[in-house]
Amino acid sequence: MSRPKPNLFRYFNSSPEVIRLAVMMYVRYPLSLRNVEDLLHERGIDICHETVRFWWNRFGPLFAGQIRKRRVRAGNFSRWRWHVDEVFVKVNGELHYLWRAVDHEGEVLEFYVSKTRDKAGALKFLKKAMKRYGRPEIIVTDGLRSYGAAMRESGNRKRREVGQWKNNRAENSHQPFRRRETAMLKFRRTKTLQKFAAVHGQIHNHFNSERHLVSQQIHKQRRSAPLAEWRTVAA
Repeated sequence: MSRPKPNLFRYFNSSPEVIRLAVMMYVRYPLSLRNVEDLLHERGIDICHETVRFWWNRFGPLFAGQIRKRRVRAGNFSRWRWHVDEVFVKVNGELHYLWRAVDHEGEVLEFYVSKTRDKAGALKFLKKAMKRYGRPEIIVTDGLRSYGAAMRESGNRKRREVGQWKNNRAENSHQPFRRRETAMLKFRRTKTLQKFAAVHGQIHNHFNSERHLVSQQIHKQRRSAPLAEWRTVAA
């Protein structure tokens, strides 16, 4: 006989609906903690911005983990073409590198934070992604030499593609994260960067409907479905 699932909101005075709304607003949109506090106040919900911070730290990884499990269980990821790229992120004034892999539709697959931009960082990132999702047919990268060395050692040299504009999918996928980074006024700890990148990637995938490719009617249907599923995932 299976045990009933524990109630995540058992010791919280606020309703689960309010907590889900606050976490979604903060992670999904480029809003600061005080912006979320003001928007909730307009809806008659009086909470402190530090409460929003605590909620996303407490429930954000749990919600993102549930979304990831559902996507992996349903096979909603692609092994056809991966786009791999890295971005510069400052953590407390020190330069770090955020390695990210997205599929051909821009869905975030995996990420990794390192202090170096060398072969070791690229190899560890590729192994981490392939361990979770398997080996793709094609891996598109830029001309960074670290990728070439990592591809040879991981056995993906023949799967690699390099070319001008070929990796625009990965470059464009950085934009939502960059907007959130600006609203958060950068990061102060590596642990915070890793946690937020994981949570933001999964929630961005969940609500990514690519509205510029479909009609308004189809977009309304695709917009309603993730919201309904969000209430189920975060229940």
